[in-house]
Order: sequence, then C-alpha cells, then structure tokens
Amino acid sequence: MDPLAALLDLADVAPALTRARDSVDAAFAHRSLRRHGGRVAAELSLRAAVASAALEGHPYDLEEVREGTVTDPVVQGALRIAEGLGGLVDLWPRAPRQVLARLHVLAARGVVPADDLGRLVSGAQRIDALTALVAGNQRTPPLLLAAVVHAELLTLRPFAGPAGVVARAAARLTLTGRGFDPRGLLAVEVGHAARRPEYVGSAGAYATGTTDGVRSWLRHCAEAVTVAAGELTLVGDRVLAAA
Repeated sequence: MDPLAALLDLADVAPALTRARDSVDAAFAHRSLRRHGGRVAAELSLRAAVASAALEGHPYDLEEVREGTVTDPVVQGALRIAEGLGGLVDLWPRAPRQVLARLHVLAARGVVPADDLGRLVSGAQRIDALTALVAGNQRTPPLLLAAVVHAELLTLRPFAGPAGVVARAAARLTLTGRGFDPRGLLAVEVGHAARRPEYVGSAGAYATGTTDGVRSWLRHCAEAVTVAAGELTLVGDRVLAAA
C-alpha cells in the first residue's frame, strides 16, 4: 500500500496534482526540447538555483549571477547543488540519508564550519522515518512524495545553514528519480519563489500537522509545478527565438 495514500483524499489535492501533471506534459512537448534541450535545461537550472537562494533570503538579479559576479556563498551553494543533482539521482532512493548529507555539503560550504557539513543538528528520528519513506518507494505518486519530502525537511531544518536549499534539492531529486521530470527540466523553485507568501504560509501550516495545513501545502506544491511548467515554456520560446 502507498503509505501516503490518505493524503490524496484531502479536498482538491488529487485534482490539483492531476492539473499539475497535465501542465508538465504540455510543457514537455515544446519544440525547443527536440534540438535545444541542453540550452533550455541549463537556463532552467540557473533560474532554479537563483530562486532557491532567494527563498533562503539571498536574492540576486539573475543576470548578475549569470555573469559570475555574485560571490554570496548561499548562491554559490545553490549553483553547486544545481550542477551536482544529476549525479545523485540514482543514489537518492537507495541511500537517501547519504544523499542528504552530500546535498548539505554542496549547499553549505563556506556558510557553516567545515566540521558541521553533512551533520544533522536536529530531528534525527524523524529523518530516519523520512528516509525510510523515500527508500525504494515506487508506490507514492512522485509529486506527492516530493511535496512531503520538501515539507518535512523545511519543518525539521535538520542541517545548519541553508537547510531550505537542501529541502528543495531533495524534492527535485524525487521528481527526477521517479520519472515525473526525468530530464530535470522543472525549475519548481521558480514556482515557489513566484508565490513566496503562499510558500512560506503553507509550509508553516504543514508544520502544524493539521489536515488543513497539509492540504494547503500540497495544493501550493501543485501550483508551483504549474508555474514551473510555464517557465519551461517561456524559456523554450526564448531559445527558439534566439536560434
């Protein structure tokens, strides 16, 4: 049985996830991905990193980051995450706790003392439960699982420093590894940043553990994915226009 199946019965959650899936399928049919997929993916990866750093309280202009003039260590960590995610996809369902530690090393280098990199500072028991949920789970719908992974890590903040960057990266790994976004094209962080008040509010609501709080978070995540699908289409249009 799917351990999270009951969440699909919450009001409007299943339809919201379906709408998000439909928007993603439409975006994946964009003509730019046939011949310029690499350029589209690189641009979306950059935008995801900039958005994730901004959500962590380190906002910078996209063009400044593109030009390499931003040395902020949180931004640099988000960029390292974006570059390193592909190499962690296969390991994530087999050794999720090891991957979380690796993500923290990438995200927090230069932000926290070297001895704290990859080390849990809180929530060890709940992290064990979360990694057990991730390991080998082929039953939970990918977007639902990614949303729960994301929210649990935001709630626990188990690592020092930019723990939110780690949470968003783990959610991306879930979507990629489970085949929802096999090419890693969805800059869901952009969707969260575009709806930042809702992101912060629904994450806080989830942390209360109430049914309404969880439902609010899941619906937000579906909307963020829909925004990410629109971002993919926007970038694809620009790449085609420049080709």
